[in-house]
Amino acid sequence: MFSRNNLIFLFIIVFSLFQVSVFAVKKSYIVYLGSHDHGEGVTEADFDRVTETHHEFLQSYLGSYEKAKDAMIYSYTRNINGFAAILEEKHASQIAEHPNVVSVLLNRGRKLHTTHSWEFMSMEQNGVTPSESLFRKARYGEDTIIGNLDTGVWPESPSFRDEGIGPIPSRWKGTCEGDITGFRCNRKLIGARYFNRGYAAYAGPKTIQNHTLNTARDYEGHGSHTLSTIGGNFVQGANIFGLGNGTAKGGSPKARVATYKVCWPPIDGNECFDADIMAAFDMAIHDGVDVLSLSLGGSAFNYFEDGLSISAFHAVKKGITVLCSAGNSGPTPATVSNIAPWILTVAASTLDREFHTGVQLHNGQRFKGASLSKALPENKLYPLISAAEAKLAEASVEDAILCMEGTIDPKKARGQILVCLRGETARVEKSLVAFEAGAAGMILCNDMTSGNELISDPHFLPTSHINYEDGVAVYAYINSTKNPLGYIHPPITKLNIKHSPSMATFSSRGPNTITPEILKPDVTAPGVNIIAAYSGAVSPTEMEFDKRRVPFITMSGTSMSCPHVAGIVGLLKTLHPDWSPSAIKSAIMTTARTRDNTAKPILDNNNMKATPFAYGSGHIRPNRAMDPGLVYELNINDYLNFLCFLGYNKTQIKMFSGNHYHCHDINILDFNYPSITVPKLYGSVTLTRKLKNVGPPGTYVASLRVPKGLFIFVEPNILKFDNIGEEKSFKVIIEVARSGVATVFGGLTWSDGKHYVRSPIVVGGVKG
Repeated sequence: MFSRNNLIFLFIIVFSLFQVSVFAVKKSYIVYLGSHDHGEGVTEADFDRVTETHHEFLQSYLGSYEKAKDAMIYSYTRNINGFAAILEEKHASQIAEHPNVVSVLLNRGRKLHTTHSWEFMSMEQNGVTPSESLFRKARYGEDTIIGNLDTGVWPESPSFRDEGIGPIPSRWKGTCEGDITGFRCNRKLIGARYFNRGYAAYAGPKTIQNHTLNTARDYEGHGSHTLSTIGGNFVQGANIFGLGNGTAKGGSPKARVATYKVCWPPIDGNECFDADIMAAFDMAIHDGVDVLSLSLGGSAFNYFEDGLSISAFHAVKKGITVLCSAGNSGPTPATVSNIAPWILTVAASTLDREFHTGVQLHNGQRFKGASLSKALPENKLYPLISAAEAKLAEASVEDAILCMEGTIDPKKARGQILVCLRGETARVEKSLVAFEAGAAGMILCNDMTSGNELISDPHFLPTSHINYEDGVAVYAYINSTKNPLGYIHPPITKLNIKHSPSMATFSSRGPNTITPEILKPDVTAPGVNIIAAYSGAVSPTEMEFDKRRVPFITMSGTSMSCPHVAGIVGLLKTLHPDWSPSAIKSAIMTTARTRDNTAKPILDNNNMKATPFAYGSGHIRPNRAMDPGLVYELNINDYLNFLCFLGYNKTQIKMFSGNHYHCHDINILDFNYPSITVPKLYGSVTLTRKLKNVGPPGTYVASLRVPKGLFIFVEPNILKFDNIGEEKSFKVIIEVARSGVATVFGGLTWSDGKHYVRSPIVVGGVKG
């Protein structure tokens, strides 16, 4: 039986617990401060000093050093910079506002997922046994050397660690150009060079006196992102603000990578100059790369007027596969760049993963949005205001709707969710305008051109990016009531999104404006909200006052899809070292798919069926590409004949090829490309193709998908192959069935029951 004193003591304990649970609920949080850059020679004393700074940081919120030390669970001192601590919600919210804090996360239990694009392409799990995966069969791209022409690399990124990597291949002739920042290579990142003279010639020689322009170090983030997508090593626990958590890796995670920095701060919109690109190509070929990836480009030029095209030809001549991004000028037709037939040109499409940030209106409507921003401070409805209503008196309605700088009145926007229209300025710049105006959040609505494309950006305030149709509904709601209210839900990671992939709105489209007989782009690959490594020198928003630093970031663009395919090429090069660049290209193109994960045709940004002008041969399927059965082979002489047909003279061809070459008369429609394009059809046309067996003996039967308005025949329609390397020719006859038909799309497939060798057929301007 309790004594009176015991009862009083028990009452005090219960009351204290009650007070804590009601008035000061505490939870465990992770305060993430970015990444460490300790350099060499780090000691335990250095780690202890990091812990000391964490204690001091927390002390400024909790009031005493002892409280901070008692509250802290972990101090992350080696690679991750941050700490875990037991905190009250108010302290966690206050800490999250600190400019040097990347994010404050609840200490949740999670299941591991990959950063996902490779799983989406069935290279791991997802119905594919490990023994069937190209990853495993190609030994993760072991010892293939892949070069990247871009903005350089952040060598301290965990994606470029060399744990588990053997000695550098003896054939490597490259070098690692150091700098005053302590830039170093290793057995993973085996080479680094920078090329800035072409840039200096444009900007002025004094420009390169800046030390940031005399280094291969990445001060922009783009190069680190693309290079890690190509061949980044395995990094567990990669995420962006706690979203998309999983193991990051490149397409060829055991490959060796090298950076060739050719892109610099923009001048008049130009960043990468041909003089530097060509110098980089020249050295990369000398250094001994197997694959070169370039996520850059411009307008399409004639082949001899394009330094990139010329350089790529010389690389292909040496057996190097060259890949380039298609461009980000979509969905406008005829905008695709990097259209030389010896280049593998890559479009961009979506994953089946999205970072959802939903919008909820007071009238009950809910819309799916996207963002990486933090949540609203309170779970309540906030007043909504359109940017047009919140404009400054002197601003134009047209500029205010777009949330242009200097157009929003803080007196009107403060504490409200500001609704902005996409266009003219960068998406995160609009959120900066809303943030500086004191808005509680922002809803970013697509215009009609952007359609359904949703991009997850690290906005400055709670934001949801919604599609065009939903944006129209939000504006209609605001105009329908005197007191519009809404809420932006915190972001969550959603997987297994239906109707994936779909084409990205920004992805540049065909037809090819220089040689319309060559279909471009060639293929599409994941290019939307891709998580990969980032530069430690720049914030997620790239704004100078944003002091946040993250080891990984999401980016979108054909810049992201191109390195996906480059990583696959690295695997194929390891698995089939004797395959030519054209054989690798054919294997990727002819095994691509044109249907999404619901077995429906891939959709475009407008929810209409996409065409080969958007995706080329289709979305890549890496596991199929390692065993295509047959390939369309092209050699250097084929490319020279192609140029001869286009009218380049003997002198030009000699200078281009490096030796005397006698042009052979060809019909450009007979150029042995893996896709078939007839820009204008009058009556009928007969074209020839040739297939090479790279698999077991087999008999292949042709099947056709014939669009309305045409007759198509294949002669012969059966090809029997007895040996590896054996080649067989066939003819395709295309006839007009009905005049006046616009551009139509069909297909040809050769199959032995196991392999399916698919080629798109594009026919335009049909006349009888």
